[in-house]
Amino acid sequence: MKSLSEIETTVKRASKAAGYSWGVSEETGKSIRLLELFSLPGIKHLNEYLNQKNKSKFESLNLISKNNSSSNNPYCPITLGVSFLDQINVLENLKKIEFKNVAYPLIFISFISRSSEIIGKKINVKIDEKKMLLNLNVNIFSNFIDQEFPKIANMIEVNLLENEDNFTDDEWNNLYKLSEETFVEESDSLKEGAAGAGLTDND
Repeated sequence: MKSLSEIETTVKRASKAAGYSWGVSEETGKSIRLLELFSLPGIKHLNEYLNQKNKSKFESLNLISKNNSSSNNPYCPITLGVSFLDQINVLENLKKIEFKNVAYPLIFISFISRSSEIIGKKINVKIDEKKMLLNLNVNIFSNFIDQEFPKIANMIEVNLLENEDNFTDDEWNNLYKLSEETFVEESDSLKEGAAGAGLTDND
């Protein structure tokens, strides 16, 4: 079994050999490593994309807006991913972003997952009719994890979620009330033994 470090290094070198800059190649290595860590077919999709890259033309998108559409050739998932990663602090304010016609969307997803960690928010992604929840780059939940990932996404909808508790106030208050039973009531002996309570001056 290949180590994650070996995967990252090989992907970086292969991406550079495919024509990307060292900077972009390094980001690609980190992203594909992430996919393999989550048991997603990052190496498989990158291989297919790089082989296809030499035969087909893919569009680059450097400045991302709320609605992005490539009517001719699909967007390059690597260039798109790096742009998303670089602009995430601005894109966070848009809440919802759409991309039409993206090649090998799984590769793009890895960059979005890393962006989730940067802004400290969960990101909900819809690829056509399939859904994924990216949780601060810690894990990825999906309703099609055991299915074949598409090579072309007609529509990708990215929703940046606001942080909120996953429980009600009543649930929290009940639990906190129970935790209070572990609190120790302050007594004279505790006061005397507390830090700084001694009467001796060592200065």
